Amino acid sequence: MVGFLSRDEIQQLLAAPDPDTWFGQRDRVMLATMYNTGARVSEILALRVGDVILGPAPFVHILGKGRKQRTVPLWRSTATLIKRWLPRIQDEPGQRLFPNRSGNAMTRSNVADRLRIAVTRVKGQCPQLAKRSVSPHLVRHATAMHLLQSGVDLSVIALWLGHESPSTTHGYMEADLTMKERALHNIQPPQVKNRRYRPPDRLLQFLESL
Repeated sequence: MVGFLSRDEIQQLLAAPDPDTWFGQRDRVMLATMYNTGARVSEILALRVGDVILGPAPFVHILGKGRKQRTVPLWRSTATLIKRWLPRIQDEPGQRLFPNRSGNAMTRSNVADRLRIAVTRVKGQCPQLAKRSVSPHLVRHATAMHLLQSGVDLSVIALWLGHESPSTTHGYMEADLTMKERALHNIQPPQVKNRRYRPPDRLLQFLESL
């Protein structure tokens, strides 16, 4: 069964990093981009400034498995965070979008550590998170599940996440208990008593005349 974070848990995590520090600003935009795109941690770490297009319809180019590139739209809120972040780093096409303090590439363990720090900051509001192993891949699962719950077609979600096999995306359908409960409710019989059919008098007269 695929594990994922709820919308409230995700919102708490996105707001957790301290916006008054360089690290907090980077973590905020990094987590927002991770959730927006559903990108793998390796794909997030590979992003360059030149991969982001902040036009009227903002989007980001992501280089995935097998060096396959996909284009993912950015929500306006994510684009705004990135736009505010760029002046804090070297705004050059080849610059890593999410560098460490020295300007070099972050590592997977760096991202995992920053995510754990965010979880620690929100455990008062979301104590259940302290009992879970919150990883970057769990954020990716949350993206897929929330898209699915919003009515986005599975084929679109597969393209969004860069899935090579459609069966991978179908796993999210199996895990969505909320959608299953909604479907169960929809097929429940209405709460009315079954009544025996009574034909009208005119119909009875017609049948008797045959």
